[in-house]
Amino acid sequence: MGESSSSVSIDVERISFGGKCVYPGYPQEHHIQTSHGPVSVAVFGDLEKPALVTYPDVALNHMSCFQGLFFCPEASSLLLHNFCIYHISPPGHELGAAPISSDVPVLSVDQLADQVAETLDYFGLGSVMCLGVTAGAYILTHFATKYRERVLGLMLVSPLCKAPSWTEWFYNKVISNLLYFYGMCGLIKECLLQRYFSREVRGSSLVPESDIVQACRSLLDERQSTNVWRFLQSINVRHDLTESLKKLQCRTLIFVGENSPFHSEALHMATNLDRRYSALVEVQACGSVVTEEQPHAMLIPMEYFLMGYGLYRPCQMSCSPRSPLSPSCISPELLSPESMGVKLKPIKTRVSLQV
Repeated sequence: MGESSSSVSIDVERISFGGKCVYPGYPQEHHIQTSHGPVSVAVFGDLEKPALVTYPDVALNHMSCFQGLFFCPEASSLLLHNFCIYHISPPGHELGAAPISSDVPVLSVDQLADQVAETLDYFGLGSVMCLGVTAGAYILTHFATKYRERVLGLMLVSPLCKAPSWTEWFYNKVISNLLYFYGMCGLIKECLLQRYFSREVRGSSLVPESDIVQACRSLLDERQSTNVWRFLQSINVRHDLTESLKKLQCRTLIFVGENSPFHSEALHMATNLDRRYSALVEVQACGSVVTEEQPHAMLIPMEYFLMGYGLYRPCQMSCSPRSPLSPSCISPELLSPESMGVKLKPIKTRVSLQV
């Protein structure tokens, strides 16, 4: 590894999210100096295994964006059995981050994608699997279009793909101004929670918000508002990736919650990918951050997707993953041999599914 980095061991048995330990182990937190500034990477698992790189949405990090997925025993058995996990945080989004100086230029999405490439170089990684959520999905998709030979596959959750619409641009501009002048105030947290979660879990005057929303609200208090502002500024001037999608050389699996504000964006992306090598899974009654709100809905599609790479859950896990998906919710492309590279049985023959 390079010398322009420091690393610290984090006792995650003492770090909880919603009262639950994220991982039953000790990831290493690496602070890597890239040509575009420092980036923090939490590494968990066997370094000899293939790499799975994650990137979260705005104002989130691996603790608040991916713990729901990795806390599922079935997901752990599938992902941690096959991969070493590299959780990349957007600049200044890691635990305990200090405010980034106003003298430091805001990075472009191209520079953020280049940071991912330099991170892989630091760890001596070649081709990797990628898992990103919304803004993080955009960064990893952009990375995949720039460095096609370095991406084995993309698993994207409520991804952004196009340049922001005027409505999104104006909305983000209002949030940016509020962040700049008032910090992580109550109104900003409400706007972000609406971005992440469906109304069902956010609650109402009659129904209390869920534990996962309460925990996320609490963790948002720990974010440095100036750092969140910077990432939002980068994403708000992103460019359209539609034409670049045709150059992708990897399989792609897209998840999107039917109540996500970015539902149409995910559908647009799915229609512009090669249908032989991509699949779309729409998750019912769910917002954008499926990894937190309905992580079990991801298990069966991910299992089939990874079969195309010869990756399976360990044999001792005799039970099949649980999932609230009904067969009709799963895109037919997901079940095609051309899409996944293997001959698949209908999902209904594997497990009794309940809506």
